Amino acid sequence: MAKTLVIYYSRGGHTAQISRAIAEQIVHNGHQCDVVNILDNNHADIDWASYDVIALGACVLYGSYHKSVFEFVNRYQQQLSSKPNSFFCVNVVARKPEKRIPENNKYLQKFIELSPWQPQDVKIIAGKVNYPSWTWYDSLAIRLIMKMTDGPTDPKSVIDYTDWEDVKVYADHVVSLGVTAVAS
Repeated sequence: MAKTLVIYYSRGGHTAQISRAIAEQIVHNGHQCDVVNILDNNHADIDWASYDVIALGACVLYGSYHKSVFEFVNRYQQQLSSKPNSFFCVNVVARKPEKRIPENNKYLQKFIELSPWQPQDVKIIAGKVNYPSWTWYDSLAIRLIMKMTDGPTDPKSVIDYTDWEDVKVYADHVVSLGVTAVAS
């Protein structure tokens, strides 16, 4: 049995939902999983040694990650690197299948370039457009970006591009990273 730590940053709640779905799949398969929000500020309480594998996820907004993501990986890069690990990037541009390929996703590439922690494994997960839940300026800015990238621009649009079955497959993959390490 592997014990997994899923750490995430979520702005609107969708990455949190994905993180919980990963944890649910892991537990469903008889393993243990804890989920921690980067913004909870209880990082000092993490017993890093008790985990077999770590997955960290973050969403992209306006083409970048929240500063707390980089602060976290800067502070805990040694702990993150000490175990099998994976980074999952949630972004709406991944609604296009070719943008789910790591080499084709500029947001994942940007993370790898800017992060002091270099994940052993990466995953891109398509996000969610939810104009009604966003502030007027977020909605306006994202609609402009969507117009330039042939995405949805209707201010009433709520479109979940996440492939939830693929999220389960990713959860199984994350566990396999930990199980392989435990068996070694």
